[in-house]
Amino acid sequence: MKPGSTLAACTALVRRDLTLVWRRRGDAANPILFALIVVALFPLALGPEPEQLRRIAAGVVFVAILLAGLLALDTLFRSDYEDGSLEQLVLSPHPLSLLLACKIAVHWLTTALPLIVVSPLLGELLHLAEPLRGLLPLALLLATPLLSLLGAVCVALTVGMHRSGMLLALLVLPLYVPVLIFGAGACNAAQAGLPFAAPLLWLGAALVLALVLAPLACAAALRISLS
Repeated sequence: MKPGSTLAACTALVRRDLTLVWRRRGDAANPILFALIVVALFPLALGPEPEQLRRIAAGVVFVAILLAGLLALDTLFRSDYEDGSLEQLVLSPHPLSLLLACKIAVHWLTTALPLIVVSPLLGELLHLAEPLRGLLPLALLLATPLLSLLGAVCVALTVGMHRSGMLLALLVLPLYVPVLIFGAGACNAAQAGLPFAAPLLWLGAALVLALVLAPLACAAALRISLS
């Protein structure tokens, strides 16, 4: 790896972000605990009837993971903005969109991926139907990177604002709704014995499009916010 190259810069950035997450690993566990609490409240509110919980299990898990990801979204660029390293990324000679893509990937790995790993446990709390035990993690595997990419653009727009949590939620939630509809819709279709491939294909197509366009939009939004 050549020192000063773009690959070396991306590797150093990923290593730095992973180190920071490890130092604040207690905070990294907050989304998992939040999702667990949200899912655990539904049987208390609706009653313990397995059939009733089974009908809503996939949608509840999707909403819980969406809200848990939203809880951790504001931290994506916040610490970098406060210590000035975000401005250094903007002034770097390396492609800003690629550097931001690395940061988004680390954020997804440390927040969304653990939620996908525990999603079968969340489903078991709601008596998730047998056909969905493999489909739910697959749908989340397509949906959560898309949520991270869309959310990163909104975070870049609001990173320079103080107390931007409510504004960020208002910007992000309308973008999250279609992802929630397709992801939970695929699970509901499978549970009803209907074809479920189409919603997953739409999620996959949107993810491919977001992988190309979202880092570019995020870089442009960040330059606007810091200017």
